[in-house]
This record gives sequence, C-alpha cells and structure tokens, in this order.
Amino acid sequence: MTEATEPEPGAKPRVRREPRQARSRARVEAILGAADRLLSQEGYEALTMRRIAEDAGVPVGSIYQFYPDKGAVVDALGRRYLEGFGSAIDELVERAVQGELTDLVGTMVDVYSELFRSQPGGMALWAGRHLSPELARADEASNALIAEGLRRIVEHLTGRPGGEPVRRATRMVVWAANAVLHEVFKGDGEPDLETVDELKRMLDCYWADLRGRPAAGEG
Repeated sequence: MTEATEPEPGAKPRVRREPRQARSRARVEAILGAADRLLSQEGYEALTMRRIAEDAGVPVGSIYQFYPDKGAVVDALGRRYLEGFGSAIDELVERAVQGELTDLVGTMVDVYSELFRSQPGGMALWAGRHLSPELARADEASNALIAEGLRRIVEHLTGRPGGEPVRRATRMVVWAANAVLHEVFKGDGEPDLETVDELKRMLDCYWADLRGRPAAGEG
C-alpha cells in the first residue's frame, strides 16, 4: 500500500531558546502548567506574563528567557496539546497492526475523550479560537494526520485499499468527532457522557457502512 506524504505541522514554535538542562526544563513545565490552569479557570484574557509567573512561582523575567510574549506561550501550549493527539493516533495504528484493536470506534472515542477531558486549557483555547496563524495551521495539519492514521487503520482492518472514498470518510470522522467532543468538554461542569455514547453509536453506523462498501475500483 502506498503511504501518503504527511503534511507539515506548520512553522516552528516561537521560542527564544529551548530548555536543555533539567532545571530549565522543569521551569518550562511550570510555566506551561500555569498557563494551562489560567486558561481553563479564567480564560484567555486573564493570561498575562505576570499572572503566569505568579502562578508558576517563577520570576517573570525567566519566562522571557524562553518565550518573547504571551502568544508564544500559547503557541507552545497548543502544540503540546496537538502532540498528544498525534501520539494517540500512532498508538492506535500500532494496536491495529498488532491485532489488538477489536473495537475501533469505542477505543478511538474513549482515547480522544480522555485527551479532551485532561486538557481543560486546550479546550478554553480552542473554544475561543485564540490561535495564531501558525497554530491554526498546526491544528489543521494535526487533524489531517489523525485522518491519515485512521485511513491506515481502516485499510488494515478491511484488508483492502480504500482510495479517495476512505480518505474522505476518515476526514469526516475527524471533523464530526472533533465537533461533538468540543461541545461535550467545553463547559466548566461535568461532561455529558451520554452524548459521547451517542457519538459512538453514530460512528459505529458509519463504520459498518464503510466496511460494507466495495473497495476502490470494484463494483
């Protein structure tokens, strides 16, 4: 099977320098953790370099050693969220290849639901769409990579190439699941897990239909 070229994830993050020593890495972790908390609890407008420094327990000048402005902190945080989604699809592809993915829809929705639930700052960021052009492009590329991973899983599970129809179908699955999970997890209260179950039912029907379609070039 011929693999499609993976899209580029956008421009490099706007950092002044990468942390190399353990102390610097720990400080960056504290900075990004503080930014995540502020985003989730108070929203984007409350996010300032001074507030981040206070919450992280670091001098404000130390943030500027790594990030030139608030936007760069948000970009770094957003890219971290996206990396989690990329790693998740890689693991699902591996599980499919190893024959361990017996419930594609249920497993996929559960894995991505947990990522949405565990990233409240990311939910606040994406809900408000306070994204730089670079991060918006990285978001689009991340969705494309997830759809491409799903295509590989579908073709492996069905044992036949799907061509453009399967590529289109997996893009639609990513768009639909993203929209529903954003709605479920965007609020401050408890998420509506019954809606997550409805998402599984919807995608199960689509998956059954997709498996029943003739392969590309057949029929």
